[in-house]
Amino acid sequence: MASDSNTCNFPGCDRPVPRASSPGRPPQYCDLPEHTRWRAWKERQRQAQEAERQEELARAAQEPPAADSAAHSPHSSPPHSRAAGSPSFTAEPVTSARLRADDLLTRFAVQSEQLTATLQAATEAFSTMTDPAAAEAQVEAARLAGARHAAEADAARLEAENRRREAESARRVAEDAAASAVAATQEAERIAEEALAARDAAEAERDRQRALADQARTERDAAVAEANAGLAAAERRIAEQAARAREELEHERAEAARRLQHARAEAEGLRAETAEHARRRDEAVLAAESARARAETAEERAGEAARALAAERDRFDAELERTRERLESDRAAAAAERQRLTAEMERLHADRERLSAELDTQRRNAEITLAESREAAAARLALAEEARDRAVARAELAEQRAQRAESPPAEQAGEAGEHTTV
Repeated sequence: MASDSNTCNFPGCDRPVPRASSPGRPPQYCDLPEHTRWRAWKERQRQAQEAERQEELARAAQEPPAADSAAHSPHSSPPHSRAAGSPSFTAEPVTSARLRADDLLTRFAVQSEQLTATLQAATEAFSTMTDPAAAEAQVEAARLAGARHAAEADAARLEAENRRREAESARRVAEDAAASAVAATQEAERIAEEALAARDAAEAERDRQRALADQARTERDAAVAEANAGLAAAERRIAEQAARAREELEHERAEAARRLQHARAEAEGLRAETAEHARRRDEAVLAAESARARAETAEERAGEAARALAAERDRFDAELERTRERLESDRAAAAAERQRLTAEMERLHADRERLSAELDTQRRNAEITLAESREAAAARLALAEEARDRAVARAELAEQRAQRAESPPAEQAGEAGEHTTV
């Protein structure tokens, strides 16, 4: 009976087939536990054997009755016909028996030829079925097919295991890369902190240099003020001495006559004192110029220190800006790398789950295929054994039929002799 894809393939069953919940070959039988591929094959073989047995019984029911009726027809004559003693009774049974014997012999010859051909075909089929080499070759082929399926399943399992190892290795590499990125980020943050500390130290040094410059500027102003004060005091003393000299000169001029010698001596002393004052004035001027030079040198040093401090500050600002930009770039790169590694880890996790699912599916398919191969091999072995048993049964049945076909001519010959003697 043909069935569609939604009906059970078991002979005589019209129950629906449940839908498959996993990939692979769709189910062909219903949810009854006894409806399996192996039992369906057994049921088909049983039905075929039953149909063949019914055909043999029908043929046997059609042929033997005619021969039996022909063979036993002499016994069916009533006793009173024999006792009649008519001449036609003694001649007719022999002729009819001879005709029946000829017909039976002809039938026996035809049936013997058919039986010989049938026995020869049965012998060939039986020899083929009972050939150990053929059975071993079939069993070996089934075993090799099962071993091949098992090897393919093992290869698929090994490949999935290798993929899992590769995924684990990639995950470890990703974790190492993430750890390296975190370490690089920490190192960049440490460098930024050091740069900030260096900037603070540079600003502190700049403030200290600025304080030193202010102090030098204060000292310069004090030196200039002191020099100006010394110069003013020297000029004042010179002016006072000049005024006093002029007064003494006027006084000496008034007393020139009287004190000429003394005036000359006083004039020489005044000249010497004037020279001393001039020398002191020159020394004061030199001291003021030296103080002014020192102040200018201090101011130049303070300016150079300020310029160097400004240049250092600009350099530190530029370095700080570059460090900040590098830190931002490193942070962005680390964030991108972290996102990429997270996506990669998620993809690897998904690949591992997919590979695990594929491995489970392949393992289930391999187990199903191996079970089906074993069932098919067992079915083929059982089929071979049943065919052998059936061939033996057919040979025995044919032999019994041949014996039954051979026995009537001898009995008929004996009966014909008895009739002739009578």
